[in-house]
Amino acid sequence: MIDWNKIDTVMLDMDGTLLDLNFDNHFWKEFVPQKYAQQQGLSVAAAKQELIPRFKSMEGQLEWYCLDYWSDALQLDIAGLKAEISGLIAVLPHVTEFLEKVRASSKKLLLVTNAHRDGLDIKLAKTCLQPFFDGIICSHDLGAAKEQPDFWPRLQQQQRFDKQAVLFVDDNLAVLAAAKQFGIGHLVAVAKPDTQQPRREVSGFLAIDDFRELMVGL
Repeated sequence: MIDWNKIDTVMLDMDGTLLDLNFDNHFWKEFVPQKYAQQQGLSVAAAKQELIPRFKSMEGQLEWYCLDYWSDALQLDIAGLKAEISGLIAVLPHVTEFLEKVRASSKKLLLVTNAHRDGLDIKLAKTCLQPFFDGIICSHDLGAAKEQPDFWPRLQQQQRFDKQAVLFVDDNLAVLAAAKQFGIGHLVAVAKPDTQQPRREVSGFLAIDDFRELMVGL
């Protein structure tokens, strides 16, 4: 599937790629609306009706991923709420095996995430994945989301990689499209980012159900 001889850098997304997206889907679609409804004296249905368009309008922008932005906008402690249900955070199947194999190779391994640092810290503390990585890059540190064209040249300036020798895995097709536009050589989509949802049909990118498919030849 992948010619590992042509790869010297592996970049991995976090949510929906390494970690089960069920946590984030439940958090934003159910838990936050419940808390917002309590705070505003609304029904949960009315809270969802108000929040879903607000969330949708920010998708793909840095603010969508910024816990400080939503804490201010909703007057809720978003990082605190994430910590409250952190028991739902889970690593996807076969991720750890894959990370171990990449670490055992000579390839550089980077976590490249849109997650806000506060949320990232909660998830890394829960999953203990941090030691696998040579570097952890948050889009907030670069001032652009991965969907935005500015992100990729800024990342290259910071990390000094050969675009054609990079394998990048993400569940977000808009992010993969931006990486493709920039010229990243090897792109893979995760077809089942949420274990509680059915497999998605992915077109335009090589897609995997889990990381066992990428371990061949590694």
